[in-house]
Amino acid sequence: MSVTRQSAFIAGPVGKLQVLETVPETAPRALAVICHPHPLHGGTLDNKIVHQLAKSFVSLEAVSVRFNFRGVGQSEGVYDEGRGERDDLLAVVEWARQHWPGLPLWLAGFSFGGYIALEVAQQLRPDWLVTVAPAVNYFPDQPVALQGIRWLLIHGDADDIVPWSGLAAWLDQQGLSPDTVHVEGAGHFFHGQLNRLRDIVLRAAP
Repeated sequence: MSVTRQSAFIAGPVGKLQVLETVPETAPRALAVICHPHPLHGGTLDNKIVHQLAKSFVSLEAVSVRFNFRGVGQSEGVYDEGRGERDDLLAVVEWARQHWPGLPLWLAGFSFGGYIALEVAQQLRPDWLVTVAPAVNYFPDQPVALQGIRWLLIHGDADDIVPWSGLAAWLDQQGLSPDTVHVEGAGHFFHGQLNRLRDIVLRAAP
């Protein structure tokens, strides 16, 4: 599929944010915004799982928007323990919606980015939510309002960074039942499993 990629800088809450937009050749049917893993552990918009999610969404004829959280790459600011990063995502979604008005919103994220996507999904109520190994340990011990959101959760059964035991306990505590797909043999970073990740997303798309 022929696509168009465009880098841009947008106004964020504490300075410019670096974004990368990929547009499918056909008229887009959705707008997908994707969050990268932890800023202090090498997470950027070029992370291979974030990149694979973006490619998968474009294959589904969605505009994909990746971005660097504050303090990452060419985005201004400093890491803010998830609080400011949530505001960064809100700013990117607002910008993207102005560029692509009226499209259904898909939110996605990997690891720390999955946590941020879950946080903001409570406010934005996306049409589809996709998280890969979301780091739910960042949530305070309070109710999370995700009921009624179409949510695909992808998890590797060999993940030792976000173990399934802790994630399952959190889901049970919250009374949440996302559409969950376990990838046999996959660790946290899905080494050698990226095509399986893509296939799961393509099969589950609304």
